[in-house]
Amino acid sequence: MATPQEPFAEAVGEAVQTAVMSVRLAMAIADAVRRHQQRQKNGAEEELSASEQAKADAQKAMKGVLPPDISMALMADADWPQMAQQLMALKQAGADLEQLLPRVGEIAVTVRDQVAANQSRVAKEGTGEWERMLRETLPAGPVREAILSSPTWPDIAATMAKLDESGIDVRQILAAAHDEGLGVDQAVAKVLAAGQVPTMSRDALLSYGPLSDGIDIPRNLDLDDRARALNQLSISPQENARYARMLKEALPEHAREADLAVTAKQWPLVAARMAKMESEQLPLALHLAGLRKDTSWAQGPGSQVGSRLVQATNHVLRHPPGEAPPAVRPAVSTAAARSQSSTVGPSKAQAVKGAASAEPGVAAYRQQSGPSARQGRAR
Repeated sequence: MATPQEPFAEAVGEAVQTAVMSVRLAMAIADAVRRHQQRQKNGAEEELSASEQAKADAQKAMKGVLPPDISMALMADADWPQMAQQLMALKQAGADLEQLLPRVGEIAVTVRDQVAANQSRVAKEGTGEWERMLRETLPAGPVREAILSSPTWPDIAATMAKLDESGIDVRQILAAAHDEGLGVDQAVAKVLAAGQVPTMSRDALLSYGPLSDGIDIPRNLDLDDRARALNQLSISPQENARYARMLKEALPEHAREADLAVTAKQWPLVAARMAKMESEQLPLALHLAGLRKDTSWAQGPGSQVGSRLVQATNHVLRHPPGEAPPAVRPAVSTAAARSQSSTVGPSKAQAVKGAASAEPGVAAYRQQSGPSARQGRAR
């Protein structure tokens, strides 16, 4: 049974994690500018400093800049070693950290307080349950993402509560409004793109196959933005952290490899599969134990171990516990490569896949033109 303090603690934690995302974004932008300048001037980027030394130096530079809650969450984040290297590279390139870091700190505090205030208002009005209904009723995509990220979300949730009190079927209204929202999204996109119809994102196109088989992938999936990708796939920061922890617990002797898998670009797809399985009450831990049975993912170039572990994790999740066959790592297939190409439209890609029937386990991308009932997904 949840104590009265648990929802409050969860809300505070989410506000802090959102603040950490804002710090990561600010650092990534600053680092991109540094890299661009060095390429323009020297024709190449300067190498990053050693990770352990960078972490120590960055921690010293950050001392007193951020509030303790944001600072602790930032340094516990899986991306902290890379961020520390970026920070030290900025210093070596001539950036004044004494000027930069306080401004980044102000951004983080503002974001944290805004998120906390928004969550506090929702909780006070008793409308927190409506986010769960929204995620269960509407498919992942631009409409749901727009609603949940809107500053007017508390007002929308309050309206849903009032309709429910009046005996109105809120789910039915949401389903109908979703179709209207798609129409608005497409109309606005046409104007912004000078008449061009929005196309499938490259990440969504490249996610064809075992990684996307059976899970709901939005057409505009953006794996380059970790926070946005998780939101598009309906994975909260708390859920993502829990799934990452489950992977580490399944591989106690491979903590470093598990960290690399969690930070890999395609990890959100694995997290989405774990969420779906959890909603279906499937034994995730038993599935993940299969990674210890077949450790072929550990063989190969160290730079690719995170990606291999992502593929291996997806492999054991898609088979009954203990029954996953040894992972097959085939040579590159020209037909499969062509079907993954961003220059091939969805219908053509699926046609190529149909022709390449020798490749097992590759499923066509599941499109959803309207809302579908999602059963058992609790939040």
